[in-house]
Amino acid sequence: MGWWLGYVALGLFTGLSAGTLGIGGGLVMVPTLTMMFAAQAGFPAAEALHLALGTSMTAILFTSLASLLAHHRHGAVLWKVVGQITPGILLGTLLGTLFAASVPAKPLAIFFTGFVCLVALQMVLDLKPKAARELPGSAGVFAVGAGIGAISALVSIGGGSLTVPFLTWCNVRVQNAIGTSAAIGFPIALGGSLGYLFNGWAHPGLPPWSLGYIYLPACVWLVPTSMLMAPLGARLAHSLPVATLKRLFSALLVVLAAKMLWGLFA
Repeated sequence: MGWWLGYVALGLFTGLSAGTLGIGGGLVMVPTLTMMFAAQAGFPAAEALHLALGTSMTAILFTSLASLLAHHRHGAVLWKVVGQITPGILLGTLLGTLFAASVPAKPLAIFFTGFVCLVALQMVLDLKPKAARELPGSAGVFAVGAGIGAISALVSIGGGSLTVPFLTWCNVRVQNAIGTSAAIGFPIALGGSLGYLFNGWAHPGLPPWSLGYIYLPACVWLVPTSMLMAPLGARLAHSLPVATLKRLFSALLVVLAAKMLWGLFA
């Protein structure tokens, strides 16, 4: 029962932080789930990180759909851009999950920790690219989508920390950049979930109730609790010192990733 309560607490915190700060849930879920899975009987320690990546990506699938619909209702989604970038996104996520499944946990954890540190630095310094060009043609958008999809699959995020800066740099209005990024998060999560499912399908020794690298009992608790808290977090964002919270949250991300890394190497 303790593990179910842990999943509930993680889902509540993930939804609250995502709604308040706009931070992708995977950056919180992956290190926490890795440590939880590694501590449970019946979970192969060498696959704890892969299971955390797949489970987190599947949880993001449902939250990204809710976010997509919300931004669509506000007319903030540039559907032409979504249509151009989605094929590249799907290719990138499938290649990213294939690569992640073939890489041992330790180098994968190093990459994840490095990415978390970069995101934390961006939050602390509030770095935002200035509009410097227009969107590239279809081939360019496809290539960018493949890159965003691959990186997002490797660290199990919805891609907002990559897509929003790219769109802003390409002179897309901030509101449209955020809304379009939310819509792009759905094909990222879909391609990533399918990739982790298929690449882990025949892997021996995974715990019961796993679909490939997706641990269903964790998803059952993570999805509804995170979706429940996200709207509350969005409302709190208007009354809390978000800048200060981002600095504290960035420190928490680095600590979680470092602890996960230490546990895998120890």
